[in-house]
Amino acid sequence: MDIFLQSLVSGLLIGGLYAIIGIGMTLIMGVLKIINLAHGQILMVAMYITWVLWNFLGIDPYLSIFITIPLVFVFAEGLSKYLLHPLIEKDSILPENQVLMTVGIGMVLVELARSIFTSDYRSIQTSYTEKSLYIGKISLSFPLVIAFIIAIFLTIGLFYLLSKTDLGRSIRATSQDKFSATLMGISAGKITILTYGLGSALDAAAGSLLLPVYYLYPDVGPLFTVKAFVITILGGLGSTVGAIAGGLVLGIAETFGATYISSGYRDATGLVIFLIVLVFFPGGLKRFTKV
Repeated sequence: MDIFLQSLVSGLLIGGLYAIIGIGMTLIMGVLKIINLAHGQILMVAMYITWVLWNFLGIDPYLSIFITIPLVFVFAEGLSKYLLHPLIEKDSILPENQVLMTVGIGMVLVELARSIFTSDYRSIQTSYTEKSLYIGKISLSFPLVIAFIIAIFLTIGLFYLLSKTDLGRSIRATSQDKFSATLMGISAGKITILTYGLGSALDAAAGSLLLPVYYLYPDVGPLFTVKAFVITILGGLGSTVGAIAGGLVLGIAETFGATYISSGYRDATGLVIFLIVLVFFPGGLKRFTKV
């Protein structure tokens, strides 16, 4: 029972970070109507920024989110404005070409990272990296607990933005019906560009929060792109609450797979859950979250 509870708690903690990644992709997919296959690579860029800030300036990775988030936001806005938005605006260009553009962006980011930082594995060792908190016999990774708490505040902030502000209402309106939103005076083009930046900013936050507990190398990006896609499908397309549920499910599935099967099958376990959901619940978990 102790092993079960330990795996469950660890899965929930890592799942909270996965949820942030999934929400970012869900926002982008909901407004741009394309699958952002550069999502994990943008997270990788944020991880390298965090590593540079720690290695050369001594800035704590969790404090670096105040630098990483705006930097990645501006960077992603540029990608959206100059590379994606021109394709989205032209009806003659198929959505598949827009998706292929994100593939190209991801490939370029990976190879740029490789040319600058090489393919060496990198990590961050802080004073609290190896620390743990204990509740009875259950061990909680201190970095993951802090990251989970920050992720909760980021999620609350996002939901406030989407539900209580004019900008959030504009994003939701554009996601539901871009043509009608335009008729109501909303600049759908600007909202589209902004949403890509916002989703990528959440991605950046997750990258900074993950770095103290995860290895960094150029090809880590595609791995997290797959995870983000799995979370989005698990949660149901367009559902932010579903993305949270999908992230938690994936985190728990991976942890239980690593504990009871083999650590080598950690990522495979999540993919098996993904396939099961596709077969039996093609609409994802949002049918249970009611959003």
